[in-house]
Amino acid sequence: MTHDSASLYARHQAVLPSWLGLFYERPLELTHGEGRHVWDAEGNRYLDFFGGILTTMTAHALPEVTRAVAEQAGRIIHTSTQYLSRPMVELAERIAALSGIPDARVFFTTSGTEANDAALLLATAYRGSNQVLAMRNSYHGRSFSAIGVTGNTSWSPTSLSPLQTLYVHGGVRGRGPFAELDDGAYTAACVADLEDMLQQTAGGVAALIAEPVQGVGGFTAPPDGLYAAFREVLTRHGILWISDEVQTGWGRTGDHFWGWQAHAGNGPPDLLTFAKGIGNGMSIGGVVARAEVMNALPANSISTFGGSPVTMAAGLANLTYLLEHDLPGNARRVGGLLIERLRAVSAGLDVVREVRGRGLMIGIELVRPGTGEPSPEAAALVLETARERGLLVGKGGLGGATLRIAPPMSLTVAEAEEGADLLADALRTAQQRWAAA
Repeated sequence: MTHDSASLYARHQAVLPSWLGLFYERPLELTHGEGRHVWDAEGNRYLDFFGGILTTMTAHALPEVTRAVAEQAGRIIHTSTQYLSRPMVELAERIAALSGIPDARVFFTTSGTEANDAALLLATAYRGSNQVLAMRNSYHGRSFSAIGVTGNTSWSPTSLSPLQTLYVHGGVRGRGPFAELDDGAYTAACVADLEDMLQQTAGGVAALIAEPVQGVGGFTAPPDGLYAAFREVLTRHGILWISDEVQTGWGRTGDHFWGWQAHAGNGPPDLLTFAKGIGNGMSIGGVVARAEVMNALPANSISTFGGSPVTMAAGLANLTYLLEHDLPGNARRVGGLLIERLRAVSAGLDVVREVRGRGLMIGIELVRPGTGEPSPEAAALVLETARERGLLVGKGGLGGATLRIAPPMSLTVAEAEEGADLLADALRTAQQRWAAA
């Protein structure tokens, strides 16, 4: 770490919270980026396989987005939702049409946390209940209400909550009491668990909130169709389905534009939340809901910064680029190649338990060799070693033992192969160090 970097780190520690975690023993200051690469303050170049937590969706310094931001900022930066906004209406129209939700309404926020908070407010107000179903191992943000539906203890600092939350099985296919069942039996067991859980409530549960692929949880997912099977039960009880698409939206999984479409057998969700990639780094989040749910709030509400002209201009330009260049299709094709390559390089490495995911949303779960126990130490080692070789990845899952790989969706085949080679080297290094220990 250079003197300047060390000084900045000391200043960070002096004025920012101790719980505001940083990657790496020598934290990085990223100064600029282009395409799928970023540079740090020391001039080192990295292939970016994490995109600022799945947020740089199209590319770093995408000209279409930076131009839209600059042009809008040159006209007016801020107005608030108390005035008509052409870019907000235009982006809402496009998202409503893409959502799959009939008679959809869109409310813009500034983050995924705030989007999920708003969805919980809408669902509980509509149903007149503060009871919520959530998935085990889930993560929905860091606000007070979002933490109250987070089933991952690493990200849940308090048990206090305005909600009564009940957690059901299904989000983690490869672990837990039903892991050894085949997909059909697994789904049936999870549905039976849901039915049993509903017998424990006082009635009138507001909603189920679920990530189609659990993000912070380590890119775990149920079998396709599980939430469709849940939906049949929920509908019978009048319970709403909130699909948290903050990480799975916009074609990231390759096979579908939204994660919920892998579970579409009984129709779309009642509410859908989004954020991260749509702004390509600009602060955009939001909720899509059918009109009767969205319009159910019995009081006035606004958003000072949600739907700001500059962020909406960025979102429009970014979404246009994504669709015109078929980046969801690229995520399917290049992501498919990448996951197969990673499975091949992981074969024979005892430190790797599983390579999972779809599209450009890939998790590599690391364990203590011979035990199957998650190894956050191995993940930290691979994270550091990959960085030394010029590759940035993320981590999550149980105890932080899963590497999270989510590059910009414009990733090329050559870059996927380069990243797989760098990661293979880092994984082999971790394996050798474990063997030596």
